[in-house]
Amino acid sequence: MKARIEELDGKTIAVLEGEFDTAAAVEAEKVLQPLYKSQGKDIVIDCSDLEYIASSGLRILLSILKGAKANGNKVTIRNVNEDIKNVFKMTGFINLFDFE
Repeated sequence: MKARIEELDGKTIAVLEGEFDTAAAVEAEKVLQPLYKSQGKDIVIDCSDLEYIASSGLRILLSILKGAKANGNKVTIRNVNEDIKNVFKMTGFINLFDFE
């Protein structure tokens, strides 16, 4: 799993690649930690190359969402494949995030 943060058009973009499983969550959380405070910018989580997400990955995304909302920002999840979208549906997370 690879995770990185970019700045583009006044937004913070988190790019996730590979399998966001329990083993990868520890390292990914270190990379994504700055998003917990959102720094006054909306956040886009780009899942174009994300192949799998486990509950530990969902927990990290939820922490990002809570931090952003506390600062008046929104989190949008972009380019989710059908398998991952089904995970969001089954867990009820589909109602928490905005999707593009």
